[in-house]
Amino acid sequence: MNEKKSDGSLIIISGPSGAGKTAITGYALQTLPDIKFSISYTTRAPRAGERDGLEYFFTSREKFESLIDAGEFLEWAEVHGNYYGTSRSFIDGFLRQGIDVILDIDVQGSRSVKTACPGAVAVFVLPPSFDVLRERLVRRGLDDAGVMEKRLKIARDEISHYNDYDYLIVNDDLENAKREFISIVVGARCRMNTRRNIAASILKNFGGMDV
Repeated sequence: MNEKKSDGSLIIISGPSGAGKTAITGYALQTLPDIKFSISYTTRAPRAGERDGLEYFFTSREKFESLIDAGEFLEWAEVHGNYYGTSRSFIDGFLRQGIDVILDIDVQGSRSVKTACPGAVAVFVLPPSFDVLRERLVRRGLDDAGVMEKRLKIARDEISHYNDYDYLIVNDDLENAKREFISIVVGARCRMNTRRNIAASILKNFGGMDV
C-alpha cells in the first residue's frame, strides 16, 4: 500500500516539579517507536555532564535573540537571567517524518504552544496531594530548603491551571501513570486528522470512493 505517512503528534506534558514527568516521559521514550523528546535552546552554561544537543542546545545570548527575531521559537522565556526556548524547526522536522514529539514545558509555555499549534495534545500530571509532592521533593534531595519551598509555591500556581489541558494524569501510582500516558500518545496517533492519509489510500481500493 502506497500511502503518505501521517504527521506525528506534538505531546505537551506539564506539572509541578516532583509530579513524575521525567519518569513518565522516559518510559514512553523507551517503550514506543517513533517518538522523540524536544530539546530546548538555552543561554545558560552547561552543567557537569551536560552535552550540547542532548540535554539542551547551548547557545549565546546574541544567537538566541537572533532566533527570536527570526521567529524560530514556538515559545521562549527568560528565567533567572537565562533564555530558554522551544525550536519550531526542530519539532516540525520530526512531525513531518511521522514522529511524535514530547515537550515538557510549564503552564505559560504550554499556553503559547497550544496557540501556535492547536492540534497539540496537552497532558497535565498532578500529584495526589501537597504532602506527597513535598515528600517527593525531600526524597529527591536535589534542592536546599529555600529552593524547595520556592518549588512548592510555584506548584500551587501551576496546579490551578490543570483544567486548561486535554488530559489529566494523577500520579498516585507511577506504573499506572506511565500506562495512562502511553494510552494518550497512542490515542493521539489514532485521531482522525492524523489518519486521513491512510484512510484515503484505503478508500481508493473501494472503487474510487469520494474521500
